[in-house]
Amino acid sequence: MKVVLFCGGLGTRLREHSETIPKPLVPIGDRPMIWHLMKYYAHYGHRDFVLCLGYKGEMIKNYFLNYDPYVTQDVVISEGGKTVEPALSDIHDWRIQCVNTGLHNKIGDRLQAVRDYIGDDEYFLANYSDQLSDLALPQYIDEFKKSKALAGFLSVRPSQSFHNVTTGDDRLVKEVIPVAKSDIWINGGYLILHRSIFDYMEPGDELVERPFERLIAKRKLFAYQYEGFWQAMDTFKDKIEYDRMHGQGRTPWQVWD
Repeated sequence: MKVVLFCGGLGTRLREHSETIPKPLVPIGDRPMIWHLMKYYAHYGHRDFVLCLGYKGEMIKNYFLNYDPYVTQDVVISEGGKTVEPALSDIHDWRIQCVNTGLHNKIGDRLQAVRDYIGDDEYFLANYSDQLSDLALPQYIDEFKKSKALAGFLSVRPSQSFHNVTTGDDRLVKEVIPVAKSDIWINGGYLILHRSIFDYMEPGDELVERPFERLIAKRKLFAYQYEGFWQAMDTFKDKIEYDRMHGQGRTPWQVWD
């Protein structure tokens, strides 16, 4: 299945980096976030990518145009640099279509802009390019297809450090608990979409609003509740946490290792 990745947002909540580079290129270790996400999909055999570019999209395009595997791999250099091993790029079997989908467009508009790039596939995958997971993708896809739904997404616990507050009619507090321990589930991306999703979309729609409402009315929207590793990179605090995990060798999203 093709993989559509939304890479065009401004990344305003990660301003420490997004003023100079687009959020998908924010590094985790020696690789950008988007490489980790694409490597995840490639591990499960999905290597045909459609990148929906927008803000600083030329930088994402140039990253792959000038991709140098020698910089981030262990290599053997001999003959004064004339011979370098290994010689095989780790993305040599990826197909990457870079599509300019506008600077300020919503996700729904970006998806509609790449409709012709999806081809004749009955299903395709899609995701935001600022989150990683150790989700067992084949199992998720199987469960989605059994549901007969036309769209599915990963439903996860929020990871933010907020607290969920419950009050009575008298406004007196009944409970204050971390939001991650509450009964709240959020959209965690990792979308699976039937090609008929476009029949439920109109120009200007935000994907998870009106189109999803139409699918809910038809009982055709699937949510896969997942309590394994999932983490977005929304803020500088999230970036620091990713760096800490990588530095400690705790990289559950690297299912290919």
